[in-house]
Amino acid sequence: MQSAEHPSRTVRGRAAAGEPRPRFDTLTVPKASDVLAAEVRERILSGEFTEGMALPPERQLVEQTGLSRATVREALRVLEVERLLEIRPGRGGGAFVHRPGRESLANTVRLVIRGQRIRLEDLHETREAIEPACAALAARRRTDADLAELDDAHAELVAAGDDIQRFLRANIHWHNAVARAGENELLIGFMSALSQSIHAATDIEQFMDADIRKLTARAHARITEAIRDRDSEAAMRRMTRHVCGFARAAAEVDRRDGVELTDPEN
Repeated sequence: MQSAEHPSRTVRGRAAAGEPRPRFDTLTVPKASDVLAAEVRERILSGEFTEGMALPPERQLVEQTGLSRATVREALRVLEVERLLEIRPGRGGGAFVHRPGRESLANTVRLVIRGQRIRLEDLHETREAIEPACAALAARRRTDADLAELDDAHAELVAAGDDIQRFLRANIHWHNAVARAGENELLIGFMSALSQSIHAATDIEQFMDADIRKLTARAHARITEAIRDRDSEAAMRRMTRHVCGFARAAAEVDRRDGVELTDPEN
């Protein structure tokens, strides 16, 4: 007589035959160099590693982490590209911490501007959003040194005469000085990044005539006056009028879709 099938075997057999087996997603294992770079990056950004601090020599990093020399070097190169480390060659050299500041922000924004082929309309809208706030902050926080810088930039702008490039450089200097007087690191970084675009957008030969240069100088003087008087509302209102008025007037003669970036300091 044939024996009855064991119940547990029947259940296992049916499950194997009728139910789908569990599946697993593909696992992505990070590179060891990325893991090391991430740890050092976090310790820099958290403030644990301070500006100018030297990391252990490469040989010690290899011993401490258990990673290969090639892996350690790759991690350090990643952080150097991110400008979080400065690699100094030679005797007394090594990897030194460089905490990101306004220039790091400015460089990143410049890359976005160039990569996206910024439109003039985008530039004008950004200036209209940022620069009035910069002027208001400058009126509240400016120092005597800030006023001296604004006055020097304005004097250079007036003295430029018919030298358009000198006028444009002084114009950029004045606008950046307003941002610096506001003491907001993000806004200072954005304005520094926008400088090249502002220079390119204002470099319109048929537009920057004597009357426009005179109106610009007058607007700067009025905004500086409000900043000197610590009148933040007037500073914001006058800067809004200045950048919006320029955008409207320039749009009537400037038919470019975008701007080619140049270095306003040269």
